[in-house]
Amino acid sequence: MVNQLFNRFSKQSSRVAGRPLTFALAVLVIVAWLVTGPLFQFSDTWQLAINTTTTIVTFAMVFLIQNTQNRDTEAIQIKLDELIRVTEAASNALLDLEELDEQALDRYREHYEALARESREFTGTARGE
Repeated sequence: MVNQLFNRFSKQSSRVAGRPLTFALAVLVIVAWLVTGPLFQFSDTWQLAINTTTTIVTFAMVFLIQNTQNRDTEAIQIKLDELIRVTEAASNALLDLEELDEQALDRYREHYEALARESREFTGTARGE
């Protein structure tokens, strides 16, 4: 229940945060803060207000956007796994690669880099040409 509420909230927050209107609102807040500078004689309290506000908003948005990004990445991985699974010529060993440790991923990367080099040599295509 809590996870569902948080997921819905973070998804909606990410959508709203990425809209041009939200950016315009943020710029408007900054302009208003700048305009009030002389009114408050550019005091420490005046500076602290914007620093505290931006820190709090940034801190909260990091978690909300990370939650949305994690779900999006997981969905993409599942879709890629399904494409690998239904492609006859693909190796099912590539399913769920994101769960492997760095050394295993490095071995797979080296294997596919070698295959790419061999293919380029066979076709006469060099990297960067």
